[in-house]
Formats: sequence, structure tokens, C-alpha cells
Amino acid sequence: MPVKKSPAIKSSRPARKVVAKKAPLKKAAAKKAAVKKAPGKRKPVAPDVVREIFTRFQAVNPEPKGELEYVNPFTLLVAVVLSAQATDVGVNKASRALFAVADSPEKMVALGEDAIRDYVKSIGLFRNKARNVYALSQILIEKHRSQVPRDRDLLETLPGVGRKTANVVLNMAFGHETIAVDTHLFRVSNRIPLALGKTPLAIELGLEKIIPREFMRHAHHWLILHGRYVCKARRPECERCVISDLCTSPEKRV
Repeated sequence: MPVKKSPAIKSSRPARKVVAKKAPLKKAAAKKAAVKKAPGKRKPVAPDVVREIFTRFQAVNPEPKGELEYVNPFTLLVAVVLSAQATDVGVNKASRALFAVADSPEKMVALGEDAIRDYVKSIGLFRNKARNVYALSQILIEKHRSQVPRDRDLLETLPGVGRKTANVVLNMAFGHETIAVDTHLFRVSNRIPLALGKTPLAIELGLEKIIPREFMRHAHHWLILHGRYVCKARRPECERCVISDLCTSPEKRV
């Protein structure tokens, strides 16, 4: 005779929810993640440390130079406009031939937009850039007596010229104490950290407040070159960094 099975008795207790445990992060990765979630908890280095950082940069490279090639303020302006989302090396290769035939607004306009485009076609976004170079050359002739303005607001009215471009031109052509924030400088400032910020403008204004006056002339060159060749995005080369002992970045490798 078959044995009857007893009906299953339902428990009044709720079923326990099984939660999969997350794999523990490595110590360095966890610290880095925490910093990303709460950037406000990091504090910029102290004023005496800021001074020491730039003292060391100056000792290593007393007269830092930008890597774009130019022959006068006009060609510098054009070179910086061409350099947006492009490397300095790539811009220099294209601009050498261009500047050999057009080193003034008048010569650039005489060359024409189509010819300018042919000279710079190896550079990214070359069509828009050729159009901007031609247009800004016309404006310089018509409104500025063929001279590059020494005023940021006036520079920013020119096609293809934003705040960073204006700051580079003012600094390199006219010796103004401006901070041109590119991706390298933005990264380095937030990493050390010197000035913390979510936008280039926030970094620029923050650095202007803390960098001692005697270092302002070359400050952005030092920071850009440091970010380009030492404090790199994927793997900062901390083992050869002259300020590694002053840096508090969770990404520091030494």
C-alpha cells in the first residue's frame, strides 16, 4: 500500500535573502574609489608646499617653453587655434609650411580658405580650423589693424578662440601671468592636489589664488609639461617625479 506524503508545511518566517558578497577591493583601489566619491574630503597642499613645488620645477627647468612653433603673435594665435584636440607635434608639422607662406593676417587672407585647408588637412577638425583661421585673419585686419589683441575679452571674440587659447597667447606672446588649463594641467592640479575643481575655470581661478607671484609667469608651462611627460594619465611616473614626496595623490606609486 503506497505511503501518503505529508503536505508541505509553509514556514511563517520570511525567506532569508541571500546577498552575494562583493570581492574586496585592494587597498589602493578602495582609497582611490573613496576619493572619487567624495572629492571634497581632499585638501589642497599647504602654501609652503605650493612654494616648494614650484621652486623645484624652476630649479629643473628655469625657462620652460611651449612646444608649438611660431614666429610672431599672429602665428602663435593660429598655432594654438590649430592645436585644439590635436598634438603639438602634429600641428608643428602642418604649420611650418603654412607659416612659411603666410605669417601675417594679410598673407593668410590672400592665401584663401581652400589653400589653408590643404596645408592643415593632416590635423583633426581641419575644415573648421581652416575656416576659423581665415575668418580671424579677416577680423584682425578689419577691426584690430592686423594686430593680435592683448586683451582676453577681445581675443575671445575671434573665431576658434576660447579662454584657454586666449590665456596661452597672452602668456607666451605678451608675458601676461595667465594660467592656460589643458587636460594635463587639470589632471595634475587635482592629483597633487594644488587647486581642486570640476572645471578648467575653477582650476584656473584656484591656482591664481595660491601660486606665489614670482612663479606665475611660467606656472602653467611647468604643470603642463609635468603632466605630459611625468604625471601621465594612465600611469604616473612617480619614480622620477621631483615632487613625489610632496604629492598626496592616492594614485601615487612610490
